Amino acid sequence: MEIRPVRYDHPDAVTLDALVQQEYVQRYGDGDMTPLDPGMFTPPHGTYLIAYDGARPLASGGWRRQEDAAEGYAAGDAEIKRMFVVAEARGRGLARRILAALEADARAAGCSRMVLETGIKQPEALELYASSGYAPVEKFGLYRTYDDSRCMAKSLVAAD
Repeated sequence: MEIRPVRYDHPDAVTLDALVQQEYVQRYGDGDMTPLDPGMFTPPHGTYLIAYDGARPLASGGWRRQEDAAEGYAAGDAEIKRMFVVAEARGRGLARRILAALEADARAAGCSRMVLETGIKQPEALELYASSGYAPVEKFGLYRTYDDSRCMAKSLVAAD
């Protein structure tokens, strides 16, 4: 298994994004309406990763710098987006490996906190994040007013 950075508009990223959107439709009745563009995931403002088994893309995830206080973000925030593992590759630790790589990359880019938004109909995501040190925080972003939205964060700075 190899994890490598790609552009968010890379064909494999587009394919995985379409699959995650289908998953959102199945679980919530609609896709994610968050506006995203490839520039948001371009270093040093973010990165987008895909886990490959040979040439086959199996999992993805990215982070983008988000510091818009009007939407509830704070200075130094890196927001996780598009974490996804294809159904047949779940349970192999790919999401956890991508998450760790995203955290390391955001920390190296000078970010101080990793934040994310997920939903109550994604219990496996909630468990992954909680078991990786993420805790509930005040809601932020596009879905901050939705009842089934959950926002979580984890410090990227070592405690003194």
